[in-house]
Amino acid sequence: MVGKDGGKSGKITEVDNANGKIMISGLNVIKKHKKPTKQGEKGQTISISRFIPISNVQLLCKGCDRPTRIGYRIDPSAGSGQEKKIRICKRCKVAV
Repeated sequence: MVGKDGGKSGKITEVDNANGKIMISGLNVIKKHKKPTKQGEKGQTISISRFIPISNVQLLCKGCDRPTRIGYRIDPSAGSGQEKKIRICKRCKVAV
């Protein structure tokens, strides 16, 4: 990931395909101040994760455990003439 959370990793919690953004738990967190809504209730500060553009995120490779670019390979072992397209790590060529 790039930006203020560069080098960090996390799990994807939400995907917004229409806008090309994803939400990752624990990253791009902002603090929002909430006013009291009822009498006698106290105001509070809430931490909220925000969406990140997909172009600012890379997948982690299972083999080399580093951020990687993705390539594709055709796997003919699917059987009965069907070929399967699989994602591979550009560095170590392991399926991601």
